[in-house]
Amino acid sequence: MARAMTKRRAARPARRVGATLALAVAVTCAAAGLAARAHAAGGGATDAASAGCSAAWPRWDAFKRDFISADGRVIDVGSADSRTVSEGQAYGLFFALVANDRRTFDTILAWTENNLAQGDLSAHLPAWLWGRAPDGAWRVLDANAASDADLWIAYALVEAGRLWHERSYTARGALLAKRVLDDETATVPGLGLTLLPGSTGFKLANGQFRVNPSYSPPQVIRALGARLPDDRRWAALASSTGRVLLDTAPKGFSPDWALYRAGTGFGPDPQTHAESAYNAIRVYLWAGMLDRADPLAAPLLARFAPFADHIAAHGAPPEKVDTTTGVAGPNDGNGGFSAAAVPFLDARGQHALADAQAARVDTLARQSAPGYYTSVLTLFGLGWRDGRYRFGADGTLDTRWGGRSCAAR
Repeated sequence: MARAMTKRRAARPARRVGATLALAVAVTCAAAGLAARAHAAGGGATDAASAGCSAAWPRWDAFKRDFISADGRVIDVGSADSRTVSEGQAYGLFFALVANDRRTFDTILAWTENNLAQGDLSAHLPAWLWGRAPDGAWRVLDANAASDADLWIAYALVEAGRLWHERSYTARGALLAKRVLDDETATVPGLGLTLLPGSTGFKLANGQFRVNPSYSPPQVIRALGARLPDDRRWAALASSTGRVLLDTAPKGFSPDWALYRAGTGFGPDPQTHAESAYNAIRVYLWAGMLDRADPLAAPLLARFAPFADHIAAHGAPPEKVDTTTGVAGPNDGNGGFSAAAVPFLDARGQHALADAQAARVDTLARQSAPGYYTSVLTLFGLGWRDGRYRFGADGTLDTRWGGRSCAAR
């Protein structure tokens, strides 16, 4: 069954490629840039310039302990099938790169390639779902791909190649990125080249397409275009991404899923009832982490102002919103929602509100152990606030350690 049919639960708990793609990009001197840009409010941020190459990241260490097996599988602990999703493997690669943790990066990469990509990421998109089958066997449960995971894996590989000076990462990332363009996009009338959520199941009857706005982080798409400039499709994809993010949110809340039809534009996805919830929370996160020079930064911060307004009025992000009316449901989002809101609020200059959401993350974590997805959102949101990484205007990953001559641990 296509991934579009699944919904997130409330948070609960290699081979070398022969082809090489040399990338002559000088390593950015990240530490000074991070220090200048990091928000220094109320104990939440730290001085990136003063941190060493192996500065401790307790949240990452806890994530590894709680959710990553010794052989590199990121596990959704508490799920009925002890599942692993390709998205989790992708995020694990990204966080390992941010942490300068090459050992974990390589372990996650090897597991991903061997178990989700038939042993070769350069030739196969990774399956999105792996876990324990009803017969007790451990295997791929759904071979369809998930384009958000594939983009993040390609991005992590290309940026790892640059930061760790390892061409084999760059080669694999470039080949995977090309496969995303070849197999997970469609030329949509009125939109142009558009990212689909996976390789199958999202081109519907009657000229309709199902999209997921949270699958399209603009900074990742821009970076792949900058690193792989010979393929002009990245520029086209960046253009349609802006339309998908902005035009699906007329009331200021992004939907988890949406339908598009040429001539009529975007409309609600009947399968998810126009709901904004566990997928869409990432849209505000991506928007908040955009460089100010990104042409989508200001429009997205303005379009999603109602999300910030709700937090200001209620003290927390909403768990669910009807995107056709802008009316929120009765429940607050969990700590991961608050963590995802922090960069967005900081980017809007609402630093006191961001402080309160960061504090809420820790308060809720003390009450009950956060699950996999909450922990992912926390690593993204609070890692960004602590100045551990930034994205440049072209999507380049700017890490705390990236400007230093230091070995990966």
